[in-house]
Amino acid sequence: MTDKNNPAVLGTENIGKLLMQYSIPAIMAMVAASLYNIVDRIFIGNAVGPLAISGLAITFPLMNISAAFGSLIGAGGSTLVAIKMGQKDNWGANQILGNAIMLNLILGSVIMIFGLLFLNPILYCFGATENTIDFARDYMQIILGGNVITHVYLGMNNIMRSSGYPRKAMYTTFIAVIINAVLDIIFIFEFGWGIRGAAIATVIAQTIALIWVSVHFMNKNSFIRFQKGIYTLKKRIVSGIFSIGMSPFILNVCSCLVVILFNTALLTYGGDLAIGAFGITNSVVMFFVMVVLGLTQGMQPVAGYNFGAKQFDRVLKVLNKSIIAATCITTIAFIVSELFPQQLAMLFSQKDNILSENVELTRQQVEYAVTGLRITLAVFPIVGISMVIANFFQSIGKAKHAIFLSTTRQLIFLIPLILILPKFWGLTGVWLSIPISDFISTVLAVILMRRQFKILKKQTS
Repeated sequence: MTDKNNPAVLGTENIGKLLMQYSIPAIMAMVAASLYNIVDRIFIGNAVGPLAISGLAITFPLMNISAAFGSLIGAGGSTLVAIKMGQKDNWGANQILGNAIMLNLILGSVIMIFGLLFLNPILYCFGATENTIDFARDYMQIILGGNVITHVYLGMNNIMRSSGYPRKAMYTTFIAVIINAVLDIIFIFEFGWGIRGAAIATVIAQTIALIWVSVHFMNKNSFIRFQKGIYTLKKRIVSGIFSIGMSPFILNVCSCLVVILFNTALLTYGGDLAIGAFGITNSVVMFFVMVVLGLTQGMQPVAGYNFGAKQFDRVLKVLNKSIIAATCITTIAFIVSELFPQQLAMLFSQKDNILSENVELTRQQVEYAVTGLRITLAVFPIVGISMVIANFFQSIGKAKHAIFLSTTRQLIFLIPLILILPKFWGLTGVWLSIPISDFISTVLAVILMRRQFKILKKQTS
């Protein structure tokens, strides 16, 4: 056990140094995690074709539902662990680990069974057509089969990060991504398994990552670890996990609903290829979103620990530094996407000399994606502010504030815009709904944060 990994330094070390120490590994891990989907889509787009990209985009809502339950446990459990360790309650942190594992096993199994039983109707509901259903079904059958593994692996990795081991959490994700990329090449290009090969590669990679994380929690030198008596579900722990994790859960459920409506609008005004273009656009956007989420994951244990220790001046410092860093990241995303949208879209597309019959389909999909990128990221420089604020509320246990911010952007702002704007501007209206809702929700987040600032400053003085 080293001072470097001792969670007690969260209350004494320089805030800027702590934020870098925790967020850089988390950012690298989140970027690596986003490469799961990006690598799959690049390989599938180049090896199978544009309609396969569209089929993959159809699976987004179902994957969001699974991610919603995963984040319910992962985010709630990791936040509670950080707070408990700030209170010097290591046994309480161990109990949270055991309860989080059991909840992930239960929920992961339920989603797997339900998803496999009703897969075709679900995919048609999400926007699949006869052109894309086979691709979507082939991919999700494998992914759902490994759903329990995914839930447990991601949940335990989040807890490992927040309990003082950000580098190990980063290495876990790196291992999974590297294995996934290598297996993608073998399964898709060498074995010719197409979209199913990409799914198999993902499940195998996550299984190996789960083994790696499990070894960490078996180590007696770990601050929290597998022990007898921690796996019995306790009402106060489960309710605490659900309360704090409810914000990202609702966010993902809302994202599911939004993507369903988005796919429906895209299918109406642009067809299957427009849905594929959204898949490309979403891959690029999510890459930068994951960078910001990595930053907020690094912020989370620092804010949670110091909030639990009642060191509110340090809580304010980590919030301010996180907002500045997030704004820099989203501004870079805006510049890159506005200047190089064609090059970004072509990464996911077949080249003219690979499959000549798909050239026209590819060209149309790239045109849609270029427009989508430029419009979708129009106000992206300010998006980092709202993301940090929402995650900050979650980090200090203010679940209601985080839930409110999560739901208003999706349900109150974005969904009505998706339903209204396309009636006037067609496909362009679908894309416009995103930056408009981003702008309004950021303004709302800033207003709420100003109120919380006043409270924290009073507690500091």
